[in-house]
Amino acid sequence: MINLAYLRENHQEFKQNVLRKDPHFPVDELINLDEKLRAKMVEVEQLRSERNEKAKSVKGPITQADRDAAIKLNNSLKEKEVELESIKKEFRDLYLRCPNLLEADVPNGNKESNEVVKTVGEKPKFSFEVKNHVELNKINSWFDFEAAAQMTGSQFVFYKTPAVNVIYALTRLMLKNNKSFGFDPVLPPYLVNEKSLENASNFPKFRDQVYQVTDEDLYLTPTSEVNLTNLYRDHTFETQDLPIRMTSWTSCFRREAGSYGAQERGLIRIHQFEKVELYTICEPVNAKQEQEKMLAAAESILAKLGLHYRVSLLAAQDCSFASAKTFDIEVWMPGQQAYYEVSSCSNCTDFQARRTGLRFKDGKKNNLVYTLNCSALAIPRLMVALMETYQQADGSIKLPESILQEALW
Repeated sequence: MINLAYLRENHQEFKQNVLRKDPHFPVDELINLDEKLRAKMVEVEQLRSERNEKAKSVKGPITQADRDAAIKLNNSLKEKEVELESIKKEFRDLYLRCPNLLEADVPNGNKESNEVVKTVGEKPKFSFEVKNHVELNKINSWFDFEAAAQMTGSQFVFYKTPAVNVIYALTRLMLKNNKSFGFDPVLPPYLVNEKSLENASNFPKFRDQVYQVTDEDLYLTPTSEVNLTNLYRDHTFETQDLPIRMTSWTSCFRREAGSYGAQERGLIRIHQFEKVELYTICEPVNAKQEQEKMLAAAESILAKLGLHYRVSLLAAQDCSFASAKTFDIEVWMPGQQAYYEVSSCSNCTDFQARRTGLRFKDGKKNNLVYTLNCSALAIPRLMVALMETYQQADGSIKLPESILQEALW
């Protein structure tokens, strides 16, 4: 959630910042609702105070006039309290849908305004016609989309032995890499409740993108960022305990896969995917260097795998809802002839901390922490890049030694 004090004291700056990210967000409505809510709260408090004063002032026998006046005042108070609750609900819903404010150096615009800040390596060259990973799978039998569609539905995947070996090898490589950067491994539940999704900023805005367990207040986690955001809910840290750095490997479940063109078939966009996540809780003053550490950890994995990639600073409208500043790492996929994101590294400032009650002691005062998250990395797309980059003329795949060293069999 955004800082209400900032909204109230800097209407114009607040409005300009929010509209940079979401030009369609009803900022004026939010500002007006806030003013309306505060005015209604004053009305209710005045009536409560008046009721209490009248009750104290009554001396001796209560007359019918006293009773009539008390009934009238109580009815008026109940009416105003109902109005107050209605406005509170309307305000809270819109307040929770308001995106985080952007940092000043985030460029304006949408995807086309993203700024490439770094390119590493060269696009691989081939002396034969390049195949995409779906075509390569016909030769190597890494996964089975038809079987997954029969047992579950479209845009799910059934991994077969070669791919399973690669998944676990990649996971071991990533977790060991992330540990070397100071991120401690944790393994959270895959199910989360509604409050956890609200704290992580997924609800109410992205409610339609998650899978719900029928008749339960439980949902399949769309990313372990949700779980890690809630690990220390309503906690106040000692300064010396920060930063908290965690890494987690989970499956992630999202309904947003939808219908896409041929260029996004196969593993490019699926409903269930494996991902290793980085998550940091820190003092605001250290957020910039923590974001740089996360990026370095994620890039280190791609360096170990010998993959060509670029790092982009996302423009305002391409930043995620909770992010104040995001860098994407995009790996080159020869079979797609395109770059695809395998990591988003975001500074969420105090946006999630305000929802979750995460603070740290700063002298005599408790301040909100900053939270940051980074994929390191999304495994299915990474597998696509590996298959297409290391394909051979006969369609076989010659994986780099860094993966083979981590293989389980």
